[in-house]
Amino acid sequence: MEKNQIVILDDRGLIAVEGLEAEDFLQNMISNDIKKVSESNSIFSGIFTPQGKYLYEFFILKNKTGYLLDCDVNFKDELIEHLQKFKLRSKIDIKDLSSSHVIGAINREKFNEIQEEVKSNKQTIIYRESPCFLDSRLDLLGARILSTLEKLHLTIKKLNLKIIDKSNYLKLAHNHGVPIEGLKHLQNNLFGLECNLEEINGIDFKKGCYIGQENTARMRLKNKLRRRLMPISTNSQLNISDEITFDNQVVGKVLIDGKYPFALFKLFDPNFNQFSNANLKAGQADIKILIPSQLNI
Repeated sequence: MEKNQIVILDDRGLIAVEGLEAEDFLQNMISNDIKKVSESNSIFSGIFTPQGKYLYEFFILKNKTGYLLDCDVNFKDELIEHLQKFKLRSKIDIKDLSSSHVIGAINREKFNEIQEEVKSNKQTIIYRESPCFLDSRLDLLGARILSTLEKLHLTIKKLNLKIIDKSNYLKLAHNHGVPIEGLKHLQNNLFGLECNLEEINGIDFKKGCYIGQENTARMRLKNKLRRRLMPISTNSQLNISDEITFDNQVVGKVLIDGKYPFALFKLFDPNFNQFSNANLKAGQADIKILIPSQLNI
């Protein structure tokens, strides 16, 4: 994205978790630390199964009465049901705000310009009542604006922004190892650590207990990570669960298909460095791994 461009992320949902016990409720659920969230700071986080497997991911913002969860719209209803299941007697309210709000993405330079205008150097700022916050997963993904539908076009006009197609944004995220589309295909198919949530700032290992924390911490402490999710490139059509081979050995499996595919690869047996730069196969399709720089492998 260029400085005066905005991508409307129409695949996002928005959930409010509000009430006296909203902070404690979320802290017991999420993989990151809710205490980091304030009017000037937002976080990226996940929710895991008790075994530490990936279920959901979202950004968390502070509002006046609790928190806002910027999530994939495809599991928004399921996430609300999941939160309701654990609500029990907690003094919280869970609301779906998706129909009245929209999320946009802008580049870092434009965000810095807005910071100067409102005279703030914080990671999360308010511009004309609309929260703007840096994408904490990856600097290259810029920042996000949360706006009500009725104020969206006024906000775009005030910031002198032009709405563009989101394909370049999706390609940028894909090439740098951040899946945007097809997240439902990841659910229960890999651990949070295998999904690289630590590398994109979605896990805090210093906070207290949360669902899936014990196995997640053990995997990291004992270096038991055996697989990694990585973006791949191909000129052919792929299908979910297609096996990826190298020298007649299965080294990976397609988890996200479509234009921006991802696959889960072995790190050992064989060692990843033996095939990381090789031409791989998924059936008749030729596969190349796009190794994200943040993985350091």
